[in-house]
Amino acid sequence: MLDEKRLKKKIADKEAYLNMLEELDRTGQLRKSNYKEKVTFTIDEQLMIDFRKYCEENQIKMSTKVESLIKKYLKNKV
Repeated sequence: MLDEKRLKKKIADKEAYLNMLEELDRTGQLRKSNYKEKVTFTIDEQLMIDFRKYCEENQIKMSTKVESLIKKYLKNKV
């Protein structure tokens, strides 16, 4: 039997799918599982300027680069 901590982790890992199924139950329509969510956070102003400049110079979408950095961080952290 799963303990509470492990169960909560499994639920958190599958939260997007649970939300998708809740919406199916509510609306009768299944949406795609990979959706984008708008987030707001605060970072150092000069860091943001440098990052924006880097992305523009390398023709990279900022959000795509942030996503890849977060994925890399989470993969290496575990």
